[in-house]
Amino acid sequence: MSEPEVTPEHWSKFRERCRLIIFRSTRFEEKFFDVALILAIIASVVTVMLASVQSIRLEYGSLLYGIEWAFTGLFTLEYFIRIYVSKKPLRYVFSFFGVVDLLSILPTYIDLIFPGAHYLMLFRALRVLRVFRVLKMVQFVGEANQLYAAIKASMRKIIVFVMAVLTMVLILGSIMYLIEGPEHGFTSIPKSVYWAIVTLTTVGYGDISPQTPMGQMFASIIMITGYGVIAVPTGIVTAELTMATTLEKNDRICRNCGETGHKFSAKYCRNCGEPL
Repeated sequence: MSEPEVTPEHWSKFRERCRLIIFRSTRFEEKFFDVALILAIIASVVTVMLASVQSIRLEYGSLLYGIEWAFTGLFTLEYFIRIYVSKKPLRYVFSFFGVVDLLSILPTYIDLIFPGAHYLMLFRALRVLRVFRVLKMVQFVGEANQLYAAIKASMRKIIVFVMAVLTMVLILGSIMYLIEGPEHGFTSIPKSVYWAIVTLTTVGYGDISPQTPMGQMFASIIMITGYGVIAVPTGIVTAELTMATTLEKNDRICRNCGETGHKFSAKYCRNCGEPL
């Protein structure tokens, strides 16, 4: 008895079915694929972390190395299948998840040339973000959009603020170098600037500190100023976030699919039809 011929139409249907299983998560088999993928990602990340522990690596190094390559082979196959079944392969390749998927497999191959690069496989943890789609957590997209809009609107102000802080620490570090000098550990202006950054950000490593009364008084002023400096970017982002929240009332976001652009008077989503 001859085997049934696989026609282009049958292959096209199979390819479309694979595409739905990989890129959607509505039916059981589609959710099963995503959940299995996420579990594999978590297991591969745990494997890399265990391999970095010397005692475990000495005893189970070969086993962990084999498991690592097995996961890499699995994810490499999955990556090329995603490209093949995508309707727009280039769009997937250059998308956020496409880049993350590529970064999750490259370190193992790069490790063949540059030993130690395989630890960069912890980028695979980013792939767990797919859990938002699997668990239907699209309602968080609206909040994420607000935060992104607030940070984007604050970017220029934050850049100006950072430039001002950099100028400040250069001046403060130079002054402290003149006050303390090499005999008290401030052997150069760059090292004094490092101290000014650590002090202004209230980190205080303690590896270098002023010894003279004048230097200690100057350091106290910098520490107090540091609390005010930390509050500035927080206020900038908070103000923009408040503005974004206010604008959302006039540009309502669907909690089901994340569609934006609805009028305030709209009662249903123009994309999925769910109540707003």
